[in-house]
Amino acid sequence: MMATRYRLWFTPIRTLAGSEPRDEDGPVSTVQTALPVIDLREEPAALRDRLRRVARDVGFFYLTGHGVSDDLTGRLLDAARRFFALPQPDKDAVAMVGSPHFRGYTRLGGELTGGQVDWREQIDIGPERTPIPDPAEPYLRLQGPNQWPPALPELPAIIAEWDAALAQVGRKLLRQWAAALGSAEDVFDAAFAEVPATLIKVVRYPRHAQSPQGVGAHRDAGVLTLLLAEPGSHGLEVRDPGAGWVEVPPVDGAFIVNIGEMLEIATGGYLRATEHRVNLADAGERISVPYFFNPRLDARLPVLTLPAELAADARGISTDPANEQIFPVYGRNAWKSRLRAHPDVAAAHGYVEGLRR
Repeated sequence: MMATRYRLWFTPIRTLAGSEPRDEDGPVSTVQTALPVIDLREEPAALRDRLRRVARDVGFFYLTGHGVSDDLTGRLLDAARRFFALPQPDKDAVAMVGSPHFRGYTRLGGELTGGQVDWREQIDIGPERTPIPDPAEPYLRLQGPNQWPPALPELPAIIAEWDAALAQVGRKLLRQWAAALGSAEDVFDAAFAEVPATLIKVVRYPRHAQSPQGVGAHRDAGVLTLLLAEPGSHGLEVRDPGAGWVEVPPVDGAFIVNIGEMLEIATGGYLRATEHRVNLADAGERISVPYFFNPRLDARLPVLTLPAELAADARGISTDPANEQIFPVYGRNAWKSRLRAHPDVAAAHGYVEGLRR
């Protein structure tokens, strides 16, 4: 019964509240959801078992019980709406093309996935740090300051609060997965120590676009993504090998979580990074804030030694012909992704040749 729950996506899944009727596996909702729902407050053994099953069979899930307040979420969404409502010159003043660290604003149609235009506007924000002078590796150029719009002086503090809250959630998830796969809880801690290379994208998808591609089909190259999608919105789709593209609408109070390729590599393919996209056909305008929980730029995630019964089910690393090689050092993957997604920024700062390094 438990395995079937996590393999079939449009079945009744765990509810968000704890007071509903229960079956042998816990509370069951009468409302169908597109993905499994996991409550981070569950008893540790049960939580680890469910995280392991869901991340292996689906790679995406709704996360509740995460402790991020509705107040903070509301303030972030409000700030996002106010940013995108600014006059275009105010947004262009912090354009990413002016940042050698790939930080700042991108106009509608200014980013590419798979060589095709993504119809969204966004501001990319990372950890606020001093640039590394004459870095030994090209990817270390990704470290540096952000660009903040002067018209929204409160935005840096809201983003810092969001970063701290979601980093705590990300660390807890990684610790639970490590234990669920037979390793010490802290096996991944060192890779995220001191200077993790998290990335926050604050995104607006328009009501009317020149193409239905909000974001082209892809798998996240990092470790873990926690997505805040505006309530009542549509557009995110996940590829189910048995059913094609499945829409994943937001659930109030829940993050949409997915596995990245580096975590797939670290588990020998036991956990699986799943392809997804944003389809704007009939989706309407919406705000989306993906949080990419990633390690230090120079970090290598340890490859876990799985217990024999789990190793037998590891499927090996999946291949993605469109994405070429996945590197063991996180920064090399991030650098490759940024150069491809923002060729104008790469050209403006003389980084084009760095694609081959």
